[in-house]
Amino acid sequence: MKKILSLLLISGMAVITTHAQDNLVNSLKSNQSDSAKAKFQFTTVLNLECSPVKNQGSSGTCWSYSGNSFLESEMMHDGKSFVDISEIYTARCAYIERAKNYVRLHGNIGWGDGAELHDVVSTYKKYGAVPYDVYTGLNYGTSKNKFGEMQAALEGMLKGIIANKNGKLTKNWLPAFTAVLDAYLGKVPEEFRYNGKTYTPQSFAKEVVGIQPEKYIELGSVTYTPYYEASMLMVPDNWSLQSVYNVPLNDLTTIADNALKNGYTVAWATDVSEKYFSWKNGVAIVPEKEVEDMEADEVKKMFDGPQNEREITAELREEAFDNYTTTDDHGMHIVGLAKDQNGKEYYMVKNSWGDKNDYKGYLYVSKAFFNYKTVAILVNEAAIPSGILRKLK
Repeated sequence: MKKILSLLLISGMAVITTHAQDNLVNSLKSNQSDSAKAKFQFTTVLNLECSPVKNQGSSGTCWSYSGNSFLESEMMHDGKSFVDISEIYTARCAYIERAKNYVRLHGNIGWGDGAELHDVVSTYKKYGAVPYDVYTGLNYGTSKNKFGEMQAALEGMLKGIIANKNGKLTKNWLPAFTAVLDAYLGKVPEEFRYNGKTYTPQSFAKEVVGIQPEKYIELGSVTYTPYYEASMLMVPDNWSLQSVYNVPLNDLTTIADNALKNGYTVAWATDVSEKYFSWKNGVAIVPEKEVEDMEADEVKKMFDGPQNEREITAELREEAFDNYTTTDDHGMHIVGLAKDQNGKEYYMVKNSWGDKNDYKGYLYVSKAFFNYKTVAILVNEAAIPSGILRKLK
């Protein structure tokens, strides 16, 4: 997920440049009603514990921010003290694994900042974790992530490696690639101190974070492969070529609702490039009409309070994937449930674009939007209803 940060393939999700990413975010912040907050009256139903809102800056690392935010909430659910996990350590380790696949496939796979939610868990399992204060990734003179130059250098290097004229690759390319990451993000300490004790990334993950990677399940919903079986997640940023469990559309909301009601949050990969996703106003809905079919006055009033929404079917959802109106843009973290003044339920979602919108970094997402635009969700297996869990093969 990263289109928002660089349609470069921001997720592999499409290679977009940092400049394009900034333009996309700006477009999502504009052209929206200034009165939306006054017209929607949200009442909290469930508000689960989560870490503070962060800002991913100019980097396509939403998947790492949302995935690690999810792991932090998992720690809190288990009664552990809050740990601010370094998102850029996770991203850096994933870039190493992605580079290996890129070279193995002779460059026939996308390169960029983006990845998927499962990559957070896989990276945690192999590389461990470190606190943010130990590894900020801010090693190049900025106060926020700014990955455009680094990614251009990394991609150019990899293209040169696979285009070499000597035929046989040496073993030097990976240490050289890692040295570029060191230059931009900083070297990873072999050991570090935390709360008076010395850890390695692996021991910190085991002893302090303490989550069990095998307990996390990623799910999506498509019609072209059997339900309740694992299938390849067919999006460009799935560079690790991992599968997700395919479930019927209605099961996605059933699982998300069951998770929240049992104290578990949900990591969420989705599309946010629609004009009815309003970051500024903190609301995402699905109007009955497509925006291009609306009159100018209808567009202006799109966020002027609750409205009827389109009925989302599996067929409508599939069509949107196939015609590219649903794309793998962004990762966020579902942390609660709310109702509007008419009793309609919305998911409370934590984003990683800072706190400058109407809800201080959060937004309210209708279930119609969730059903229509979800790419995948990542949950603790204990959050899945037993009837559905038994069906997963």
